[in-house]
Amino acid sequence: MTTPDARGLIDRYLQLCEDRELDEAGRFLAERARLVFPGGREYSSLREMAAASTGTYRWVRKHRDRYLVGDADGRVTVTSLGRLYGEWLDGTPFEDIRYADVFVLDGGLIVEQHVYNDLALVAQQRDA
Repeated sequence: MTTPDARGLIDRYLQLCEDRELDEAGRFLAERARLVFPGGREYSSLREMAAASTGTYRWVRKHRDRYLVGDADGRVTVTSLGRLYGEWLDGTPFEDIRYADVFVLDGGLIVEQHVYNDLALVAQQRDA
């Protein structure tokens, strides 16, 4: 898989997830893909992941600022770096919360997704 192909695949997957087109986004995942989110929370499906986020915010989107693409152990890795923006449950907007999403691709499918962000830290500071 070429760098532009890998970058484009991840960008499309992230957009579909943001748009909650989860069935279509799921087509980018390998059968037993690992979806690991902050706090080590692991999900077996995108629907499970989306349901778990309902108590945190009304909605969230990403300014995808840049991608880093590499090769590790014969698999393609793609890291998406950027900033989250959205709306807390009470309707207050938030923005510029940093994130990093790390993907491992094998055979053109996502086999691992690791999500890191400062959303919980910002929420904690907000509530203090």
